Order: sequence, then structure tokens, then C-alpha cells
Amino acid sequence: MEIRHSHAYQFSGKVTPSVLRGVMLYVNFPTLKCGRIGLNPLRGMLRNNRVKAPDSLKPSGGEEERLLAELDANRLPQHIAVIMDGNGRWAQRRHLPRIAGHRAGVLSARTVIETCARLKIPALTLYAFSMENWRRPKAEIDFLMRLLREYLRKELPVIHRNNIRLLVIGRPDQLPAAVRADVVRAMEQTAENSGMKLAVALNYGGRAELVDAFNRILDRVRNNGLANARVDEETISQYLYTAGLPDPDLLIRTSGEMRVSNFLLWQIAYAEIYVTETLWPDFTRAQLYEALLDFQKRERRYGGLAETRQRVTV
Repeated sequence: MEIRHSHAYQFSGKVTPSVLRGVMLYVNFPTLKCGRIGLNPLRGMLRNNRVKAPDSLKPSGGEEERLLAELDANRLPQHIAVIMDGNGRWAQRRHLPRIAGHRAGVLSARTVIETCARLKIPALTLYAFSMENWRRPKAEIDFLMRLLREYLRKELPVIHRNNIRLLVIGRPDQLPAAVRADVVRAMEQTAENSGMKLAVALNYGGRAELVDAFNRILDRVRNNGLANARVDEETISQYLYTAGLPDPDLLIRTSGEMRVSNFLLWQIAYAEIYVTETLWPDFTRAQLYEALLDFQKRERRYGGLAETRQRVTV
């Protein structure tokens, strides 16, 4: 069977039973039924701790292949967070309306989700709509809400088939009723999936998240008469929107802006930050590999000394 994919990336290849047992394909099979059992994204892809693409998912170019071969599968992040910035500027440079940039950005999101799932990254968080975004023109906001609903309608079956669990973090109760209904339905449909957790930040603000967490803690104290209750970091983490997810160890921001924009303020305390000048609609799989390689070159000391330096000074 010949499969061809025609999104922002291209690949083709022969699918055999052995391939289907070893690879998770992020594509829609119109006639072939594939269960979730046995679709391990990295099984059969590792050799000498390097990530190796199977024949059916060969990189689309030499640069992708080179970058993929350099990745150490044992040192991939546990949680990647992405600030998807630059849609408007992408459209402006092409003399297009801003909404064209948002629609083009969906293709980049699809590429990143598919690639992270294939690499078996446990968690991915995408910053889709901030609380500050309500300040934008109503026409743009209405389009973004329609685009979200369109995305869920088209992509949710594929996400579900590939064992990805969809989460929404933020204050979704303030979203339009139709959007809320679609979001709840999507989370319920994927609630039992055991693969990558995809958290989409909608109507999200890092400070608002902390306020909500502290208020929930105060409610617990008041309702249970815990006058002597003490709060520590673990307690706060349990009341965040991201409770149950590991803290991001890699934060990617596109468009070159050197700020975190009120995103996961508590959780990124020790995250490695990777900023690229690339605008989000131009962010490719190869550039994701570059970010991962940069992450693997970092020395994560968490305030301590490097291991080699410790041996010298002790």
C-alpha cells in the first residue's frame, strides 16, 4: 500500500505489517483499521541511542535526516512547551490578512504535534490563546474561535487514533459556549488515551493560573478548618492547571521575542529556553530537531556545579 501525505511536509513509503507494528503513523487510513496496541513510536527506531526514522517516515530532506540522526533518544525532553508567535508578521510580510497567518500556523502545529508524538515526548503544551488576546479586534478573535473548532473537528479523530490525550488549560469557562462544548467533548473522547499528553493553553495566563491555584488552596483550608495548614511547592503544583504533568524542561519561542509572555510562569523555573527568529508558520520539523539538539547540548545543573567541575574542585 502506497501512502502519500500532502501537508506542509512530504513523505511517501511502503507500509508493511512490520512497519505498522513498530511505528505510529500520524495519518488518516481510510480503509485500514489500526488499534492503539503495539503502536510504539520509537520501537524499532533506536540504534546506539540515536533516533532512526523507519522507511515509511523518512525525513523529507538531507538536513532533516542529518539532524534526526544526531538526536539522542535517551535525552529527549519530558515536556516541551511552545509559544507559537509570529502568525501576524508572517501574513504582513506577504501582504496577506492576519487570519491567513493563523491558518498557516495550524500546519506548523500539526507538524510539531505529529513529530513529538512520534518521538514519544510524554507532554507537549502549545500556547494557543492568551487572556491578553481578547484585546485584539473582534473579527480576528471570532476567526480564531472558528479556526479552533475547525481544527478539533478535522484533527481530533487522528489525535484519538494515535492515542494522544488532549487537555485544555486556562479558563475555558470564559470561552464562547460552542467552543466550550467542543473542547469538553474532545477531552472526554481522548481521556482514556495513554500516549502523549497534548495540553492546549486557551484563555490562559500564568498569573491567573497562580491566582486560581491559591484561591483553590484557600477554599480547601476554609472548608476543612485547616487553620494550621502549611503550603509548600508541591502543594501549589497540585493546584495548577498542569497538575499531573512534568514541568517543561524545554520552552521554545518563535519570532525572536525575548520574553515568556505570561506563560507557565511557575512551571518553567528550570526550563531551557530556545528562541528562534523563525516565525511560527515557517517553523518546520527540521527546526524542531535543531531545538532538541540544542537542548541536548545544554548542561542542566539546577543551581549546582557541573559534574566534571565537581570532580576538579572536590
